[in-house]
Amino acid sequence: MKTPYILTIAGNDILSGGGFQADLATFSVHKLYGFLAQTCMTALTEEGFEIIPTADDLFQKQLNSLKDIPFAAIKIGLLPTPQIARAVRCFIKERPQVPLVLDPVLVFKENADQEVAQMSQELQKLFSYATIMTPNLKEAELLSGQKISNLEEMEKAARLLRQMGAKSVVIKGGERLDKDQAYDVLLVEDGQVDFLRSPLLSRNNQGAGCTFASAIASGLAKKQSVSQAVHKAKDFVYQAIAHSNDYGVTQYEKN
Repeated sequence: MKTPYILTIAGNDILSGGGFQADLATFSVHKLYGFLAQTCMTALTEEGFEIIPTADDLFQKQLNSLKDIPFAAIKIGLLPTPQIARAVRCFIKERPQVPLVLDPVLVFKENADQEVAQMSQELQKLFSYATIMTPNLKEAELLSGQKISNLEEMEKAARLLRQMGAKSVVIKGGERLDKDQAYDVLLVEDGQVDFLRSPLLSRNNQGAGCTFASAIASGLAKKQSVSQAVHKAKDFVYQAIAHSNDYGVTQYEKN
């Protein structure tokens, strides 16, 4: 039986804990053949964490190179510029039957408010193509315009994001709502709500968001339902954090 093909459209993490490195490692653990369209490079400099976008023409050449591959799923991560976001939109709109996981990476402390607002607008144009989107609390607040301080407000934000076009939404609560439990809220296409939780681990969770989204995409590529894919990804990320090292989560080998 042929190994399914899966694509990540994402940026580089110079420390390899997240970004496309986490995506490709997750695909490999799930026995999938991963492809990449790289959106940016990153570096640690004296000024902090720097994002260097891929040149527009080079990024478009990457997408053109992948246009004939029959992907079983696509995962979208960091889109650093409106131009790259628009190129991605043109690419995915030609593949309406391919499951799409949108991880709306918006928040870096280096971003100016104007840049975040501009990218929020571009990301919203991708919502209608997403099988599921996976924002964290801060991203969900920025995209929905709603303050989130409890589970009820997480659910409300998820419903607002679904009204904006996403078929399903899972908001990652992380450690902000509870000091002992990591809560997520899943809203699926039929409107059913599911609250997921796992114990918080006092370990490095760098790259957990990327790994969660790429694990969901892996499940969808294997024909799992959205709910199945999210629940399995939640367990997978818990184990990945439990095995984390100094640079990020570890894509441990599944049994």
